[in-house]
Amino acid sequence: MDFLNSIFDLINDLTWGFALVPFLVVLGVFFTITSRFVQFRYFKRMFRVLGNDPDADPNQISAREALLVSVGGRVGGGNIAGVAVAITAGGPGAVFWMWAIALVGMCSALVESSLAQVYKRTTPEGDYRGGPARAIMHGLGENYRWLAVVYSICLIMSFSIGFNAFQGNTVAGAVEDSLGISRYITGAFLVVAAGFIVYGGIHRIAKAADVIIPIMALGYLGMAAIVIVMNITELPAVLVDIFANAFGFREAVAGGMGAAIANGLRRGLFSNEAGLGSAPNVAATAYVRHPVSQGITQSFSVFIDTIVICSCTAFVILLGDVYVPGAENIDGVALTQQSMVSHVGSWAQYFMTAAIFLFAFSSIMYNYFLGENALTFLTDGTMAVQILRVVVMAIVFLGATAPGATAVFNFSDPLMGILAIVNLLAITMMFPIAVRLIDDFGQQLKAGVKRPVFDPAKFPDLDTDPSAWPDAPGAPK
Repeated sequence: MDFLNSIFDLINDLTWGFALVPFLVVLGVFFTITSRFVQFRYFKRMFRVLGNDPDADPNQISAREALLVSVGGRVGGGNIAGVAVAITAGGPGAVFWMWAIALVGMCSALVESSLAQVYKRTTPEGDYRGGPARAIMHGLGENYRWLAVVYSICLIMSFSIGFNAFQGNTVAGAVEDSLGISRYITGAFLVVAAGFIVYGGIHRIAKAADVIIPIMALGYLGMAAIVIVMNITELPAVLVDIFANAFGFREAVAGGMGAAIANGLRRGLFSNEAGLGSAPNVAATAYVRHPVSQGITQSFSVFIDTIVICSCTAFVILLGDVYVPGAENIDGVALTQQSMVSHVGSWAQYFMTAAIFLFAFSSIMYNYFLGENALTFLTDGTMAVQILRVVVMAIVFLGATAPGATAVFNFSDPLMGILAIVNLLAITMMFPIAVRLIDDFGQQLKAGVKRPVFDPAKFPDLDTDPSAWPDAPGAPK
């Protein structure tokens, strides 16, 4: 076990420690500049997805449902615990760098999700499947199948196995601390609830997300808004503190500006997952008229995760008196909970427990689907999917009931590092295709087309599935 730990530690150091964060930042900036700041050009258009599409096929996953599933996956422990850890280790300035990486990451999310959409395939059941593995196969060719296999294995092991153990552990610990309920009871409840959803497949996951995510997000935002209004006169000083610390004019922690940048970028990337290759698996399931439409939607998902929800957590912490700059061995969940309690009273710990439960539950659904989608690329057997469902339920229960057992899953971060590098290499090689898609979308808008439509016939060199684009001119109705 020590040998395996040393191997995974080395992988973690070679990815997250040295290469991955700069790689994500540099490529995100490159994508942003080369695409002419596409995430800002179409920012207003992002909000269109919040309404219902009257022409959408009710039997398909809608763009809004895909958005909510991905928001449910992105919004998790990173928004409650991760922000607290970033502020404690990097000072208030870390918040600014979380914002910065989110604005850049919005473009990476748009690119990777547009590519996942254009290479999606129609299943025998009439649904859509896609994601980075299938984009690699159909966008780069059969010679790169090995790269798609590496990606798929890392996705299953890191998200469906490792991260689901941590989600179970997080919610069981919070429930035990605030309500005194046994971890076994919480674990069993999670297994039953999650099992009911995941055994219904992506359609049931999407329907559940359509209900859970708005309640989760609006409830948390509402509570944060109350805290901000209660302390509105102190908000300008907090904003000044964030910017001053971000650029080294004030030093809140050891390391100053360097610590703020490092912690803000890393925690921001962990939270919004832009460029990591996870959310495109969900993006590809949506029925849309043009790949870039879903790319814009997933860019909006990053904005919601970091600019909106992470900012709320940051303001709750920085407007309170619980936060101590530079404190060591901080429990991020505890800091956020205690900060909320200091603002509105002891009842807030129960609200936070409910929020953590919903955040974790939505992430479990999302993490499971990522594994299922990867598994369907590796094998056509339905038995493998059934086995994965049982394994995921067992992992959730194990993570909830045996806190020490989660150490077994420390491979998640290094495997996610490999996953991200594979995804970034792939989307970099396919970036010219993404630019063509973005240009086609923009040209249709300039021509007066209110809702651009992707026509596979205009891209004969791409290995697309015409049946996945029923709105294209000449497509069979």
